Amino acid sequence: MTTHHTSPLASLYKWVFDSEFKHGYQRQVERSIALLIVASVIAVLIENTPEIYNDYAHWFHWFDVVTVGIFSLEYVLRVATAHLHPDFAGKSFPRLRYALSFYALIDLIAIAPFYFARFVDVDVEMLRVLRIMRLARMFKLSRQIVPAWHEFQELNQGRSFRAKVFAMLEPTGHSGRLHTYIDNFIVFWIALSITCVIFETVEAVRSLFATEFMVIDILAFSIFTVEYIARVYAAPENPKYKHLSMPRWTHIRSGQAVIDLLTILPFILESFFSQHLDLRFLRVFRLMRMLKLTRYTSAMETLYKVVRREWQVIFASVFVMMLLVVLTASLGYLFEHPAQPDKFENIPQSIYWAVVTLASVGYGDISPITPMGRALTVVLALVGIGIFAIPAGLLASAFTDQLRIDRDAFKQRLMLAFEDGMLDAAERELIAAEAERLHLSQDEVKRLTDEARAEFAAKEAEDHTHANGLVLDAKAHPALAAAQFKLLVDQLSLITQATGEAHLRKSLGDIKTDHQAELDVLAIVAKRTF
Repeated sequence: MTTHHTSPLASLYKWVFDSEFKHGYQRQVERSIALLIVASVIAVLIENTPEIYNDYAHWFHWFDVVTVGIFSLEYVLRVATAHLHPDFAGKSFPRLRYALSFYALIDLIAIAPFYFARFVDVDVEMLRVLRIMRLARMFKLSRQIVPAWHEFQELNQGRSFRAKVFAMLEPTGHSGRLHTYIDNFIVFWIALSITCVIFETVEAVRSLFATEFMVIDILAFSIFTVEYIARVYAAPENPKYKHLSMPRWTHIRSGQAVIDLLTILPFILESFFSQHLDLRFLRVFRLMRMLKLTRYTSAMETLYKVVRREWQVIFASVFVMMLLVVLTASLGYLFEHPAQPDKFENIPQSIYWAVVTLASVGYGDISPITPMGRALTVVLALVGIGIFAIPAGLLASAFTDQLRIDRDAFKQRLMLAFEDGMLDAAERELIAAEAERLHLSQDEVKRLTDEARAEFAAKEAEDHTHANGLVLDAKAHPALAAAQFKLLVDQLSLITQATGEAHLRKSLGDIKTDHQAELDVLAIVAKRTF
């Protein structure tokens, strides 16, 4: 329930903490606090490495001060506005009740070690314990996760366990906010594991964090393995596979599933075969976890559609580029080989020179010295500006067109959903899933929904008009109204000739209407016709 008070505290609560006020900053505040929690936890973990902490102790200290300051401000504001919270409004001592609640105690524990260490004389061992206690800040995330879990439970009442698993992993009308948090959790571990793989190649960093890297790799492997198994298990719930006899096998053969398998396969091979074979090179393949990020953005799917749709044009442009490269390399070899046999030893080596020249990179390790070679380089550099820009321009234009096509398809889906005059649960689920896949904001979904509803109403009115031969709005369609009036006059003439004027007048007289003038016009037309 949204509060409607006018006090400064009420306004603050509405704009910062009220989840039902759609124009507020509640979601932004939650996301910022969550990011700050993750950053502070990472900082606490890094502090346990003396080689790093001793050099940057000042920066760690001020980061902790800023973090605690923000968390303290959040705690004070939540206590101050507790009487406006739906769970405590109208109760006696609302602020005290809130201060003793679960979330408030978590918030207090998150900042207590900082103030305890500042105002109480403690020894070195106790100081270390207090630093470790700062890891309790992770529990602040429960403020977002627990309500999302309860929401998920309400949305999935009576549904099977497999359907619930699918709703956790894929955006559906039953996913709620929990799906978003699970996605963010997996994306975080993808980014963390990739960062570890990169820094493992630095000897100084690897020697400091060898154990941490191993633990993170094991945890990442476990998380990705559970995700892979869960996706295979829930594959029959996917609308794309429901009509198939072997949905799980179809999912396993899909591109995304292959990528998921390749992200965990190097760890398995290293674990079981490292004693017999040198498989250290497989660690590099853990970077394929980057490809898992394609699932969490529609950009790669859109790019795939673009390439598949415009492959002929892209192939033609690439063919022209390759033709130009080979031709230029051949001419460069012809002009420069006699003067620089070591630099332009053969045509393949000349291709390298042609490519870096066309791309305007120009490393300078190979450069022509003959007049013809230099003239060719000038022409090649100028041509390369336009040639290399063609594929980029094509992709940019096609990418924009594909986004427009996806939105139009989304609007058409909405119009189909409005055919029966209402949206049922299944239609709402499909629309919600498609909106999330296209990363449409609530405002965009509302705008497209209004447009679809208006277009459907207009189409329905037009179909009704054509079916009945009547213009519903003569002011909007004067030409059509005039044409239909002429048709009506002709039909009236035939009726008059067939039935007689008296019978027609009697029929017109039986019509009860407030528009007597129109009936008089019809009577005059009938009389003249007769």
